Amino acid sequence: MMYIHLEQIAAEGLERRFEETAQDFPVLAEMIDQGECEFLAPIRTSLRVLRIADRVEVEGDVQTAVRLPCGRCLKAFETSLNSHFALTYTTRIEEVEIFSGQDEVELGREQINRIYFQGEKINLQDAVQEQVIMAFPIRALCRETCRGLCPQCGADLNDGDCGCSRQVSDSRFAALKNFRPRKT
Repeated sequence: MMYIHLEQIAAEGLERRFEETAQDFPVLAEMIDQGECEFLAPIRTSLRVLRIADRVEVEGDVQTAVRLPCGRCLKAFETSLNSHFALTYTTRIEEVEIFSGQDEVELGREQINRIYFQGEKINLQDAVQEQVIMAFPIRALCRETCRGLCPQCGADLNDGDCGCSRQVSDSRFAALKNFRPRKT
């Protein structure tokens, strides 16, 4: 598994490389099982780890390749996922000042970017899994110029025009099309 043991971190730092299958990560395995994607390569992670007092600074890169369905034409296409990240792990939970009468407390950047752990080792599985998920495109497209599917007949418009009328109508008001108010 993907662990960093604190006693292994020397004064000059530690460099580690991991290679895991997508099935080793619970959320990624669920994505595969639900047919959302197919991983074509293992999850490759390279890290540089530094220990500074009660903090452990982890900087790294995650790389893999996936097959996804296009968000417009639904054809499968392949793309690479790459992410660079920097995380701070700490064993000490900092006190947050709460002023009487306030329901909300504003956290500073330092407090938000901290990941708390206990013990003598850090499990990186969740952090790496999160980086892979965040590397997925928001809208997966086989290409920027993808024309998608015809909304009427479902033909792939990348293969040519289907001949359907492209008249756009607002179906929310279709029932009122022939409405005639009575004159009183």
